[in-house]
Amino acid sequence: MLLLPPPSPPLFRAANFTPVRQLRPIVPPGRLLATAAAASDRVDAFTEYSGYLFELSSSEAESLTEYNISKIAGIYQKKPLILLRRLFQIANTLGKWFALRYYDRVTERADLMFEVRAAELRKILVQLGPAYIKIAQAISSRPDLIPPSYLDELSVLQDRIAPFSTEVAFDIIEQELGLPIDELFAEISPEPVAAASLGQVYQARLRYSGKVVAVKVQRPGVRAAISLDILILRYLAGVIRRARKFNTDLQAVVDEWASSLFREMDYKREADNGVKFRQLYGSIQDVVVPEMYVDQTTCKVLTMQWVEGQKLAEVKDLYMIEVGVYCSFNQLLEFGFYHADPHPGNLLRTYDGKLAYLDFGMMGEFKQELRDGFIEACLHLVNRDYDALAKDFVTLGLLPPTADKDAVTNALTGVFRNAVSKGVQNLSFGDLLGDLGTTMYRFKFRIPSYFSLVIRSLAVLEGIAISFNPDYKVLGNTYPWIARKVLTDSSPKLRSSLQELLYKDGVFRMDRLESLLTESLRARTERALVRKQVDDDSKMVIKQMLSFALNEQGAFVREILLDELAKGLDALGVATLDSVTSAMTANLPFRPNSISSMTDEDMTNLRTLRRLMLLLSGLQQTETSVMEVKGVGLYDGQKSSANEAALLPYGLVSGQEMLPLLSAIAELPPDSQQQLLRLPSDLAGKLVSRVAARTIRRAFL
Repeated sequence: MLLLPPPSPPLFRAANFTPVRQLRPIVPPGRLLATAAAASDRVDAFTEYSGYLFELSSSEAESLTEYNISKIAGIYQKKPLILLRRLFQIANTLGKWFALRYYDRVTERADLMFEVRAAELRKILVQLGPAYIKIAQAISSRPDLIPPSYLDELSVLQDRIAPFSTEVAFDIIEQELGLPIDELFAEISPEPVAAASLGQVYQARLRYSGKVVAVKVQRPGVRAAISLDILILRYLAGVIRRARKFNTDLQAVVDEWASSLFREMDYKREADNGVKFRQLYGSIQDVVVPEMYVDQTTCKVLTMQWVEGQKLAEVKDLYMIEVGVYCSFNQLLEFGFYHADPHPGNLLRTYDGKLAYLDFGMMGEFKQELRDGFIEACLHLVNRDYDALAKDFVTLGLLPPTADKDAVTNALTGVFRNAVSKGVQNLSFGDLLGDLGTTMYRFKFRIPSYFSLVIRSLAVLEGIAISFNPDYKVLGNTYPWIARKVLTDSSPKLRSSLQELLYKDGVFRMDRLESLLTESLRARTERALVRKQVDDDSKMVIKQMLSFALNEQGAFVREILLDELAKGLDALGVATLDSVTSAMTANLPFRPNSISSMTDEDMTNLRTLRRLMLLLSGLQQTETSVMEVKGVGLYDGQKSSANEAALLPYGLVSGQEMLPLLSAIAELPPDSQQQLLRLPSDLAGKLVSRVAARTIRRAFL
């Protein structure tokens, strides 16, 4: 559903509804009835072309309130002529169009007729009805996949379909709400302000409250038409799967889509979805979720708060995409309740610069175990851990448990290596899916029905974004929120994943912690609307990092940092003792052979300590490059006197490098400063335990 802005200044902006000048042309219901009656002889293309599908008995219509393929098949088994007529109609209509496209290519005028054929296809889809319009809407948000001429025509299907009779619409409103129009509304628009595949929208003013609302009325006969088309599509999906030997259960995908489509046709359910969506996400900054008027809503009539704005795809506001990415992250990975039909007609930029969500008929549920599996898969992909990624695909239901994990790992390495090498911020759907088709077929990948809706919800945002910024990557801009969740979530599964990510064979992988922290801070920076990169202001980075580590959400990471600091300080003590001993014996006439007490593990811990100190001082990137120039490997276990000297106390961090850290500490809130004061005792306890363990080990082993 889309509420288009009027040519004159709008009555309302966003959710606060501040009056501006005058109302969009709305007339009293009494005068409107005559206008509606005069226009009642007009019939929309869908009704004219496919109206024979509407004729079901009352008992048959009532049995189709929810998706049940057995009931649908039972109904149309008794109506074989309607089924055959629809099959012939679809084959004839689409067959003619494909024949004309083939003729254009043969006669070498395909380019000349491109726009003409695109317009013809749009008209055909409108004639065939909602099921085909919904399919077109699903692909009309991908300018990287659809030619521009077709994209323009299919985009019209999002909100500018020919409406059905207003007289019929008002009859439905009165029947459903049980009152005459003039008792329900003080004013109502003479024509629908928008018409979509399932219904059309009127602007009205409630008589009892004076509030301006959108009234959505369901298109007559839509449930019967969709039921038959789904029955046909489901049969074709089974034929295609058997003929092409697809691993994915295409009929299950159709069933999932059909179930969501039937739920979308229940406006009472949509109102409940809108209420829940508003409760979960309405408080997000710069997100608007309209209020639902449940008492004025039935299965076929929906009344909701009026929202003015422009289609998101038309305003070219990249920040709105960022808000959408953040909101999508919350939908998919925080609460698991997500908008499964976010085509451009359902996303508006309000006139005060906020992102408005409309149309809550098609929603999805993402279970907790799948959310955790999705997060783990993203982590393993970014960190090139393809062996773990293969296991994640089993968890997500993409791979059968019997798949050869080693072979899958090798295949995924070949598929994703180039895409991931570009960096996390440059990850896109196109890069990841580029060569995946062959691998999916070879290893019998399956596409679970839930997964197609999840991917579509993100792909639509990327499709809108790349229409005006080809370099924008939704996956790359979602990852910072994933990194933040992994660092702060209390889920035992995600904490275990973080532990496995940061440690390999007992060795702490500092680079991965740096990556997660850096990405999580990028999410925080975007959320706060700071337009510069986080590394442009080291003081800001340090302050954010300390705030995170010292709050309750950062407790798990804080414990990891304290453990690694204790290991590093323990190794520092050993290195210092070796250095002092060496200096004291340097001038003796008979100097004993110098045997270092430092182990490979101590050297690794000492390097980690230095990188932690540099991380806290905001200089980790610079130092990393310097160490690489000097040839000091971050994780090689080889000892050298030069490297060891560089890691001794005077080589850790200079006083000048620590100034930003000290300055940031002074600006921390009181609660964080109190937590900071408790850290030395916690660190001392861990350090004493390590020193005692080392002493006992040397004494008895």
